[in-house]
Amino acid sequence: MEEGQEKKKIKLDKKAALAKAEHYCAYQERAQQEIRDKLYEWGLWSDDVEELISELIQTNFLNEERFTEAYVSGKFKIKRWGKIKIKQGLKLKRIPDKMIQRALNAIDYDDYLNAILITAQKKAPLIKENDPFKRKYKLISYLMSKGFEKDLIIDVLKASELV
Repeated sequence: MEEGQEKKKIKLDKKAALAKAEHYCAYQERAQQEIRDKLYEWGLWSDDVEELISELIQTNFLNEERFTEAYVSGKFKIKRWGKIKIKQGLKLKRIPDKMIQRALNAIDYDDYLNAILITAQKKAPLIKENDPFKRKYKLISYLMSKGFEKDLIIDVLKASELV
């Protein structure tokens, strides 16, 4: 191993790891997988990792449902991500599908359509293309890259007469 990599592996005992994990969870909401990865990074063994995760759940430092709701809310309201992109992000954090669906359903439908419209209105003037079909294609592609569903994008664009 290289020198830089060796320093990263910290070996903590269970008590120190618990205190550090509590602080890590208190700083911001975390997914179980994030904590699991961190504990392994700190040099703990499988049994200890699962025991500490269980303890963090019991003491409410770790709450996957709360994390999922915070993640969905933040990515939608602040980053203006669509449901597809949010869902992919949560899947990468190994959040159960039912929990993902529940959190996504909490997004108000009108707010969601409005987010598509606002994002389209901001992007449309920046597209340097004269051909109306190519303009529309570029705008739809951009909105899809933000995680919005194609059928909703098309409905919003028709209703707003943006393209």
